[in-house]
Amino acid sequence: MFSKKVLVPHAPKPAPAGPGAGARAIALAQNPYVGAGGAGLLFLITLIALVGFTGDPGAGAPVLRVPLTKIGAVDHVPAGWREALGHEPEGEAALTPDTLALSDHPIEGLGGEAVITVDDGGHAEAEAPQFAMGAPLPAAPIAGLYAPGPGGAPLPIVAPDGRTPAQAYARPFTPTGAPKVALVVGGLGLNAQTTRAAIETLPPEVTLSFAPYAEGLQGWIDMARAAGHEVLLETPMEPADYPSNDPGPYTLLVANRPDETVKKLEWLMSRATGYFGLTNYLGARFVGSDPAMAAFSGAVTRRGLAFIDDGQARRRGGPLRASADRIVDDQLSADAIGRQFAALEASAFDKGQALGSGFAYPVTINEAARWARSVGQRGLQLAPASALIKK
Repeated sequence: MFSKKVLVPHAPKPAPAGPGAGARAIALAQNPYVGAGGAGLLFLITLIALVGFTGDPGAGAPVLRVPLTKIGAVDHVPAGWREALGHEPEGEAALTPDTLALSDHPIEGLGGEAVITVDDGGHAEAEAPQFAMGAPLPAAPIAGLYAPGPGGAPLPIVAPDGRTPAQAYARPFTPTGAPKVALVVGGLGLNAQTTRAAIETLPPEVTLSFAPYAEGLQGWIDMARAAGHEVLLETPMEPADYPSNDPGPYTLLVANRPDETVKKLEWLMSRATGYFGLTNYLGARFVGSDPAMAAFSGAVTRRGLAFIDDGQARRRGGPLRASADRIVDDQLSADAIGRQFAALEASAFDKGQALGSGFAYPVTINEAARWARSVGQRGLQLAPASALIKK
C-alpha cells in the first residue's frame, strides 16, 4: 500500500526590503521568461494587424459548391457492400455497418450548399462532375397501380383497366432499328456515394437496381426516377452455399412453402414503389428449384411485374422476362470490364439485342459511364432493360 505524506503548511516569510522601483524594472526586463512573453505578445499583435490588412488568406483558393441533398444509409447489409465502397484513403476511419446504420429515411430538407475550399497548389485540378439527367419519369406511386400491403405499405397491382406496373414504371423507349444493348447496375442504395454516382453520371437509359434492405429506399428510387432511370427491386434468393452465405432475413428459400415465399416476397415488394420489375440477388439454389420458382413466378405475374435476372434463370419461363447475357464486372479492372462491354456489343450485333449486368462498384460505374456515352457511335442503340423483356 502506498504511504500518504502529510503536507504541513508554513507561514509565509516576510518579504525582504528590496531596491528602488527603477532597479526592480531593470531586473524585470532582464528576466528571460518575461522577455519571451513580451516577444510573443508583440508577434500576436503584429499577426492580427496583418490579417486585418490583407483579408482572408484563403480567399483566392478555388471553391467547390456541393448541393446538400438526400443521403441514404444501410442497416442490414447483404454481401458485396464493402466492395462497393472502394478503397479507403489512408488515415480515414473504416466504414462499417454500424457507421452506416444512421436513419430510416434519407435526410430531407437540407437546403443550401456545402462550401469546400480547395488548395490551389498546382498539384490537382478540381473538375466539375458531368451529369446525365434525363426527363423525369412520373412520380410513384401511380394511381390505380397499388393497394395496401403489410403494415399499410403499398403493393403493386394490375389496374382495373389492365395497365400493369411493368408498363407504367418502365422508361419509354422508341426503337430506331439498330441492335439494342442494355445495362442493369445493381446493389444500389447501400452506399450514398456510389448510389449518387450511378444516378447522376450514368445515362438515363441505364436501368438501376436497388437492394431492398437499403435505408431510405423510397428516396433513392424517387431520385433515380427523377433523373430518368427506370428501376428494379432486388429479391434475395437462396444461394448454393446457404446458410454460409446468407442474404438476409427475407431471403426466398427452397424449403419455404409457397405461401411463405409469397409472404416474404410481399414484404420485399412493400419496401418501396416505382419499380417496373424484380431481379434476383444471388439465388443459384432457388432458381434451380421448379416448385420455388413456380411460387415466385406466379406471384410476380399476379402483381403485373417483370422479372429480369443476371443470367442464372435464362432457361426459365414465367412472367415478362429478360436474362443478362453477360456480367460485365466479374473481374474488377477497367481493362477487363472494357473487354466485357466489347463482347456485349458483339452479342447485340449477332442477336439483335443484348443485356449486361453489373454491381455498383466504383470502377463499374466509371467504365459504364464511359462506355454508354459512346456506344451509339458504333451502330448500337442504348436501351433500358424493359425494352428487352419478352413474354
